[in-house]
Amino acid sequence: PTDGVMAEIKKNSGKNKGIRHALTLEQQKAFIDAIRYSPEYVHWYPLFVTLLGTGGRIGEIIGLRWKDVDFKNRCININHAVTYYTRNGSARFGVSLPKTEAGVRSIPMMDTVYDTLKSEYERQKRDGFCVYELDGMTGFIFSNKLGSLHNPHCINLAIKRISEAYNAREIIEAKKQQREPIIIPHFSCHQLRHTFCSRLCENETNVKVIQEIMGHANVETTLDIYTEVNYSKKQESLEELSRKIDFF
Repeated sequence: PTDGVMAEIKKNSGKNKGIRHALTLEQQKAFIDAIRYSPEYVHWYPLFVTLLGTGGRIGEIIGLRWKDVDFKNRCININHAVTYYTRNGSARFGVSLPKTEAGVRSIPMMDTVYDTLKSEYERQKRDGFCVYELDGMTGFIFSNKLGSLHNPHCINLAIKRISEAYNAREIIEAKKQQREPIIIPHFSCHQLRHTFCSRLCENETNVKVIQEIMGHANVETTLDIYTEVNYSKKQESLEELSRKIDFF
């Protein structure tokens, strides 16, 4: 009797409608620039560029290894994820395999992602690679100052610090320049995946391509986001048209 109940609950609750949490283009650029041009936060730049430029799940990117990056063919191979969980009162990392075939995929690297990871590889070749080992896996790309992997909670705290520091400066600058400030809203690392998917839906009409890049097991998840993004685009197009053509 309960077959399909959870799927229906997720559908009705709007759980799959990630567009609601996507950053705008302006907010996205402001966030990345706040990291890129800050001596305090610039070390986060490779991680956030990879998150925002691939749409990978947070566990997939945390667990990314250099052997998963194919510079020759300019793609990233997703074949596992790293989870951070608590068991018997202690927290630890663990490696998990994709739950569905769709989770195993290859994501083409955009120029910015390619250049950033290439530069990070050269830096680590000079300063030292991560030596952390997890369930027999080594060669992880992203690590914290202790040499361990990042956990999602710490990444979310970094997002909060970066956004709040930027917003404080932006409010002052906007007031001086007599303009509206571009405020970065509160968001989590998972919403960078939604943001990437929204940008992809705005520029790609082939839903199957979007589904494969995102690793959605169910095309309905892709269609939900695609439909909402393109409805907004249609609204913008008609509003722009109404400004240019006087119908009434």
